[in-house]
Amino acid sequence: MALSCAGNILKDNMMRCVPIASRASSWWSGVEMGPPDAILGVTEAFKKDSNPQKMNLGVGAYRSDEGKPFVLPSVRKAEEIMMAANHDKEYLPITGLADFTKAAAALAFGENSEAISNKLNITSQAISGTGALRVGANFLQRYFPDNKQVFLPTPSWGNHTPIFTHAGLQLGAYRYYDKNTCGFDKAGCLEDISKIPEGSVILLHACAHNPTGVDPKPEDWKELSQLVKSKKLFPFFDMAYQGFASGDIDRDAQAVRQFLKDGHQIMLAQSFSKNMGLYGERAGAFTIVCESEEEMKRVESQVKITIRPLYSNPPIHGARIAATILNTPDLRTQWLGDVKFMADRIINMRKMLADNLKKEGSTHDWSHVTDQIGMFCFTGLTPEQVERITKEFSVYLTKDGRISVAGISSANNSYLAHAIHQVTK
Repeated sequence: MALSCAGNILKDNMMRCVPIASRASSWWSGVEMGPPDAILGVTEAFKKDSNPQKMNLGVGAYRSDEGKPFVLPSVRKAEEIMMAANHDKEYLPITGLADFTKAAAALAFGENSEAISNKLNITSQAISGTGALRVGANFLQRYFPDNKQVFLPTPSWGNHTPIFTHAGLQLGAYRYYDKNTCGFDKAGCLEDISKIPEGSVILLHACAHNPTGVDPKPEDWKELSQLVKSKKLFPFFDMAYQGFASGDIDRDAQAVRQFLKDGHQIMLAQSFSKNMGLYGERAGAFTIVCESEEEMKRVESQVKITIRPLYSNPPIHGARIAATILNTPDLRTQWLGDVKFMADRIINMRKMLADNLKKEGSTHDWSHVTDQIGMFCFTGLTPEQVERITKEFSVYLTKDGRISVAGISSANNSYLAHAIHQVTK
């Protein structure tokens, strides 16, 4: 009869039942519990709330005035065109869909850009803006010749820090937001940038600064460009909201174009999540502007080598949507109307909120609500006030007082104004 062993027992080579030598711990026993994501945590708490008037102002995605996800009509039309074309599903090249990357660069730099006409830009498709930033971070870590330090504005998008640190880069900071005015700290910004070591990288939000909604004025950008140039800093632009901020694609690209006009070689991360509503399609672009066409070809070869072990090549569907829109004149015109419609709704929600706060009798200065731009607004609420407005009114936002204006509608605007007034009066 065959010998059977039970439990933590195995047969040895002499066919005897012997105990298994137990491991001291699991392979992953050293993995610590990570902190919850601040924004996702807000959403989870919102879902559990039974208050019918509850508001989720944490998530950075556009919503219609009915509070529903919005698919742009131009995107629907582009997909109809694509379906009729009966496209295949073959792999893209490492740098992505050429029709998309050419159009993305032209959208950012302008149709008459010298960087494009002189073949100075290498533009690669990326996995939205986040992927573009990470490709840039990896490229900087390996090839940037000077100080491997990236200076971020204070505050900056929460994902900027892990993107650059995970790529092995060191981080610094420069002043940007003035808590006293809820506006741009121009003096502090210029002072801090003037002290950044030469040969460092400076990260700049092209428009609709996330999370504050505070942007420098055009004349401020000119001054910043000259200072960055005199300090021999390398500018890396993050442009996630072109067109979505003001409704005007050229106005929102003004900072990028100013730096190019002033002779900077730049890096640029673009996202089409917001301005085309392609959140789940992950359509983005990464660009480096070089000194010469010969240099561009060398840089392009190394960008490909950087991307290859990360994700080999990018997804095709979102890039085809964006390329179809940007390269079809009638559809492009329709898209420009779509993106202006979204931007105008957000601008209107800002104005309505400021007016409703005045109607509530608030004596605070709420001009920053309308002065700021884009999806996000730094309300100026303190952590204590945020806690109160959530507990008493079921209004969910991040502890720093940031709200997503896209989460406000005509129906709940006055309720939000009342809630803000109650916790700030």
